[in-house]
Amino acid sequence: MNPASDESQTLGRTTLNSWQQWISESLAQLQSRKQRRFLRPATVSSISPVEVLIGREDWNSWLGELSTLGEAPVLEQGEEKQRSLVLFSSNDYLGLSTHPEICRAASECATLYGLGVRSSPLVAGFSHLHSDLEAALAQLKGTEDCLLFSSGFSANLSSVGALAADPQVDVFSDELNHASIIDGARLAARGRVDVYRHNDTGHLEDLLKAKRSSGRRQLVVTDSLFSMDGDFAELKALAALRRKYGFLLAVDEAHATLVCGPGGGGAAEAAGVASEVDLHIGTLSKAVGAHGGFVACSSQAKAWLLNKGRAYVYSTALPAPVAAAALEAVGVAAREPWRRRHLWDLVERFGRAAGVAAHSPIVPVIFGSEERALRASGALLREGFHVPAIRPPTVPQGTCRLRVALSAAHSTEQVDALAEAIGSLSGMECDEHVSAKL
Repeated sequence: MNPASDESQTLGRTTLNSWQQWISESLAQLQSRKQRRFLRPATVSSISPVEVLIGREDWNSWLGELSTLGEAPVLEQGEEKQRSLVLFSSNDYLGLSTHPEICRAASECATLYGLGVRSSPLVAGFSHLHSDLEAALAQLKGTEDCLLFSSGFSANLSSVGALAADPQVDVFSDELNHASIIDGARLAARGRVDVYRHNDTGHLEDLLKAKRSSGRRQLVVTDSLFSMDGDFAELKALAALRRKYGFLLAVDEAHATLVCGPGGGGAAEAAGVASEVDLHIGTLSKAVGAHGGFVACSSQAKAWLLNKGRAYVYSTALPAPVAAAALEAVGVAAREPWRRRHLWDLVERFGRAAGVAAHSPIVPVIFGSEERALRASGALLREGFHVPAIRPPTVPQGTCRLRVALSAAHSTEQVDALAEAIGSLSGMECDEHVSAKL
């Protein structure tokens, strides 16, 4: 027997047990605060991008969060084995994810070239197909060039992180920016990040002035369409500040690409300031209906990012069929502008019918507490609508909400039915004051 070895093994088991206990206690805390999340199996229809089928066995997992309230409904033995749900939770804003021409482009590409591209784009993973997609996105955004990423999160993390890593750069970030922007700045900037109040360009200017004497370069980064509140950045005001202070302006157009602007170029195009945005960051997984991310920018900025962006350099390139689908989707969106018009008609219709402020396809309905939001989400689920309850840490405490996401694939009848269902929720009235502010 080796006493030292026995002691080491005992210490190892104790350490592992402490980790397991910590994880268990952390999950219990999330459960008690009604903030634990669950995966929910579903079968997405190939016919409609806004409908799913869920079976009896999966019903409780869809309502797993409500089980903590003791009110999770179940499909009884006498009920149907599957339930059809209308999704008001998807970011497929133009309904392109099931478009036959786009699916055909992906299928044909998979047959010709296979699935994965097998390596980083800087090794052997970059093809003419990827190059064509970059050119199409650059044209959409009105920039010289574009760089593809494996996801929108990666595009933000890589570009913001690479810029913020320079000790001679100060970063200024809207307080409601996406987590990928926050992570990119915090991981790299080492305390050189100033967070300005949401959409408060006066506060931003005060911060810019305070740091101007440092001589460091300045980077301002913002979402264009904020994912939880559905409001827009003050892009015209930001462009004016850019002219005054000479900072680099990076705008995350994840939720606005193909949704906003006369050509679908995004919120910057809609505001008439696209040429004053230095980095147009976006995703291919929302209105494009595929997967991946991108940064549309100057050719020089692209050359710098593909050398300095660690998440780009060390990630496998987008699968060729995904790139083919995204390329076709950009073309379909241009050929079928009715999709964008129909989407904005639905935004206006839903806001009017539900009596809430609707400024974009993202419409928050505030309930305040976790319990009220979860009850409302569960009640709508029972009526055949999937509208998720959004809770901390995604949104601030006391502003838990239903996040209604509209799509061009929705019919007016579906939107009207949801508005009526929300209006009929008894004992779960939304916070009209907060919703009106949003």
